[in-house]
Amino acid sequence: MASVSDTQSSPGSPDPPDIPAARQVPDRIHRRRWAILSVLMLSLLIVVLDNSILNVAMKTIATPAPTGLGATQSELEWAVNAYTLVFAGMLFTSGLLGDRLGRKRVLLFGMVVFGIGSVLAATAGSPTELIVFRAVMGLGGAFVMPATLAILMNVFERDEQPKAIGIWAGGVGLAIAIGPVAGGLLLDHYWWGSVFLVNVPIVLVALAAMLLLVPDSKDPRPGRLDPVGVLLSVVGLVLLVYGIIKGGQLADFTDPEVVGTVLGGLAVLAGFVVHQKRSDHPSIDMGHFRKPAFSAAVAAIALVFFALMGVTFFIVFYVQSVRGYTPLQAGLLILPLAAAQMIFAPRARHVVDRFGARAVCTAGMLAVAATMAGMLLLDTDSPMWIMEVLFFLQGVGMAHIMPPVTVSLMQAMPREKAGSGSAVNNTFRQVGGTLGVAVLGSLLSTAYRDRIQAKIDALPGIPEAARHAAGESIEATLGLARHLGPAGRPLADDAEAAFVHAMHVTALGSAGVALLGAVVVAAFLPGRTAAAPPAAEPREEEKAGIQG
Repeated sequence: MASVSDTQSSPGSPDPPDIPAARQVPDRIHRRRWAILSVLMLSLLIVVLDNSILNVAMKTIATPAPTGLGATQSELEWAVNAYTLVFAGMLFTSGLLGDRLGRKRVLLFGMVVFGIGSVLAATAGSPTELIVFRAVMGLGGAFVMPATLAILMNVFERDEQPKAIGIWAGGVGLAIAIGPVAGGLLLDHYWWGSVFLVNVPIVLVALAAMLLLVPDSKDPRPGRLDPVGVLLSVVGLVLLVYGIIKGGQLADFTDPEVVGTVLGGLAVLAGFVVHQKRSDHPSIDMGHFRKPAFSAAVAAIALVFFALMGVTFFIVFYVQSVRGYTPLQAGLLILPLAAAQMIFAPRARHVVDRFGARAVCTAGMLAVAATMAGMLLLDTDSPMWIMEVLFFLQGVGMAHIMPPVTVSLMQAMPREKAGSGSAVNNTFRQVGGTLGVAVLGSLLSTAYRDRIQAKIDALPGIPEAARHAAGESIEATLGLARHLGPAGRPLADDAEAAFVHAMHVTALGSAGVALLGAVVVAAFLPGRTAAAPPAAEPREEEKAGIQG
């Protein structure tokens, strides 16, 4: 089995950034680096693909048995959030374990758990079972995501890392494209559980390829384990994410349970930071956050996913509920967003080389903000090509944000701490996305209810409980309209108009967050950096710690 052990510079040696990373990678591994990247993208594919498939399947799962599970809006949200809660809570820990135990081992473990969770989710007999098994999938995904990026950083030389990360980021676009289309095809021909079962053959192929091709790597000097730091990070992240999710569900972030949980999570995370600063064997060196290249990249990742996930949440309902497209058609309509990322993300490094990361990422953030605001052009009968153009431009903007900020963050960390760096990258992305769904989803829900509730209340003969439930979402209102028969057509029209209004309000909120991201990037992300001077080829004895 091939392995790569990270090396650390000895006192008096040149700084690691001045030493080309290829000097630390055995030739046998270097020669198959692109094949390794392909395997890593396959594992990345199923983690991202699964969530995009679920977005398309939510409407089907909400229908009564035998077609679906008859899941309520709250149960649907928890089917998504159970995954998110476990995934976000375990990301940082899984990165640390990868650095300590070996990133390949952690990746294999995550894939196996994810595959088992997929089988269980596909055979779930109730919404509660689906929620539990989605949590199992989240645990597996948390061990996959950081490991892929950490392994990438250890099989590519430093000057090739931007290209590799661009392709890695483009893989997210590929998953975004495949997920909804595959989900639509499966739902057109099979039962809802097929959207989870499709993960199993991919997992099996990926596991076989990993065993043959992917090298192992870990921190050669990990130091003592920091159990207190690990526990604080898990508890703090779980409390924070749970509070954010709960606030979104209640559409009230002033609720005592929400405030208490969020503040509790922040207090525990503050304790984690203090512990890390005082510990002589910290899980992560907090000094990295004093580097603009690191902290600005982290903030940019969180803000752009805050803005993006909120829009992704409502666009599925706009396309299917308001415009009446099937799940397969909805998936095809998202292709421009994915295609733009696939095309431009691997090439973003050329633009960065010419203009610098600060200028490129700022322009990308502004493009995302403009396309979010462009959602105001969408109405109940507007031409769909408008949405397609907006999606493509939004994908172009994303493609010029994620690769440069990921490169900035990962190259600010020592190679031997790649797992921790990747975990930080994914943790802030996940927390930002979760916050976006909760806050912007809450904004969408509140704006929709404010518009539609009076229309529902004016209907005669509807029980109070049914009135309240019908105002929770457009699907609930349309369900009531269908129940009323022909007399419900005006209510359906009102629901569609109310949802479009709420969508516009939410899109403006997303645009504002993206603008904030542009300000942060323009102010703090480093600009063009000088190329590192060439370093002498290390002596053979300096390579002794690296095995192919």
